[in-house]
Amino acid sequence: MPIYEYHCNNCSKDFEYLVFGKKDPVCPSCKSKKVGRLISKCGFVSKGGGGETVKTSASDSSCSGCTATSCSSCGL
Repeated sequence: MPIYEYHCNNCSKDFEYLVFGKKDPVCPSCKSKKVGRLISKCGFVSKGGGGETVKTSASDSSCSGCTATSCSSCGL
């Protein structure tokens, strides 16, 4: 069962929630159901075109506004 990160729109707290089926997350601080799922940082290892190992992480982004490594909206 996946663990997702959420942001409460009522009290502005971020929290993790273990998802069981279709059960909706509830903020543990204020019990609000007005929450949005966050995009989590992740790391991965990939094989490049020549077979070399390429290590990348979303935290390697040069843009502090998002976790993407390139973004057409900010020109990076």
